[in-house]
Amino acid sequence: MTGLRWGILATGGIAGAFASDLRTAGLDLVAVGSRSQESADSFAARFDIPRAHATYDDLVADPEVDIVYVSTPHPMHHANARLALEAGKHVLVEKAFTLNRAEAEDLRALGAERGLLVMEAMWTRYLPHMARIREIIAAGTLGEIRAVSADHTQLLPSDPSHRLNALELGGGALLDLGIYPVSFIWDVLGAPTSVHAVGRLVETGADAEVATIMTHEGGAVSTSLSSSRAAGPNTATVIGTAARIEIDRVWYTPTSFRVILPDGTVQEEYVSEVAGRGMQYQAIAAERYVTDGTLDSDLLPAAESVAIMGTLDEIRSQIGVRYPREEATHG
Repeated sequence: MTGLRWGILATGGIAGAFASDLRTAGLDLVAVGSRSQESADSFAARFDIPRAHATYDDLVADPEVDIVYVSTPHPMHHANARLALEAGKHVLVEKAFTLNRAEAEDLRALGAERGLLVMEAMWTRYLPHMARIREIIAAGTLGEIRAVSADHTQLLPSDPSHRLNALELGGGALLDLGIYPVSFIWDVLGAPTSVHAVGRLVETGADAEVATIMTHEGGAVSTSLSSSRAAGPNTATVIGTAARIEIDRVWYTPTSFRVILPDGTVQEEYVSEVAGRGMQYQAIAAERYVTDGTLDSDLLPAAESVAIMGTLDEIRSQIGVRYPREEATHG
């Protein structure tokens, strides 16, 4: 199979960015599903999508759709992705992959059982500058990597009813913003061997700031910072014994970086040239995994998405954030 036919589940801002990048890349976007016909029709008109469905059930039942991009808020990812998988569709699921590790493992297992792609839409991993960074690391240019640091900090709405601050909607800086630096750290250093986290909670119980210090195999250390109440530099650094990489703002989007030697000499400078936002690279990769029959990402396997959700669970446990759904499930 080549040239998968895409359906988009939900019509929010991230769905619009993804649809635009699919069009930029010339991929086949054939359907959209929303919770109302009006919303679906409006989205379809914006992006010249031939079929607009008034329900998610109708979208996943559409025989012309091969793969569904799940773009709802993360508390809905598990149910929405499960709906698509049970209908026989491959899924690309927005990050954070799910609300917790248990939900992530359920999706991974269901995809494996059905022979379907289940992939987290951590689009940063598929960007050209990240591909070059992995090449540099693999070549040994940095020597032994000793430390990684990254932040994702934004000044976002403080209204208690806003999705980002509502625990029942999975609110908090960690799952919306912190997932980026945590996933990046995993990409460079692998699984943490220890996790220490601190955070500041707001009146709703959601986390507004979270900082982590983690250790990794070989003794390397990492630090991350996420905040929804203040805008920081949004940069990242990978420090090795022979050189370091400094990624400019905004590090998790198409940007520039430099390889710098210990004496300050710039050995390499990379500047991204990407059409659109850059979300098309993950979609192109997803099509490749289906076409070649691997049905799993080589850059972010489903098992790693599950494990990263486990790290986020541990961070939340340490800072005292528990979602109402988890309380209802576990008491």
